[in-house]
Amino acid sequence: MKEKTDKILTLALLGLAIIATVFAFVFALNTVNNSGMFDIAFWLLVIMVGFSLLAIVVFLCKKLLERFKTEKGYLTKFLLLIALIVVLLVVSFVLAKGGDVDIVKYGITEGASKLIGAACILVYIIVIGAALSILVTEVMPKSNKKK
Repeated sequence: MKEKTDKILTLALLGLAIIATVFAFVFALNTVNNSGMFDIAFWLLVIMVGFSLLAIVVFLCKKLLERFKTEKGYLTKFLLLIALIVVLLVVSFVLAKGGDVDIVKYGITEGASKLIGAACILVYIIVIGAALSILVTEVMPKSNKKK
C-alpha cells in the first residue's frame, strides 16, 4: 500500500511541476503585458514552486530519518558530506578574488563580485571532482580484473 501511495504522490508532484513549468513560460513570455492573466499565472507559479520546494524538503527529511534509523553509520557519512560541502564553500570563497565581474558595468558590490567568483570556483571544483570520480570508477574495475 505504501508503494502505491508513494507512486501516486510522485505522479501528483510531477504533474504539479509540469503545470508550474507551463506557468513559468507564461510568466517569461508575457513580461511586457501586465494583464490579469499574467498576475494569476505569476502567483500560481509562486505557490506551486513554494509547494514543490516544501514537498522536496519534507520528503528529503523523511528519507534521511528512515536511513538514519535503518543504516548504521549513515549519520556519520551524512555529517562528513555536509562538512566536506562547507569546506568546499569556504575554500572557494577564500580563493575568490572579487574582481571576476565588472562592478561598474553590472552595478554590483565588491562582495557580490566575490560571491560570484566563489560560485564559479566551486563549480570548477565540483566538475573536476566529478570527472576524477568517473575516471576512478572506470579504472578501478579494470585494475581489479588483472589481479
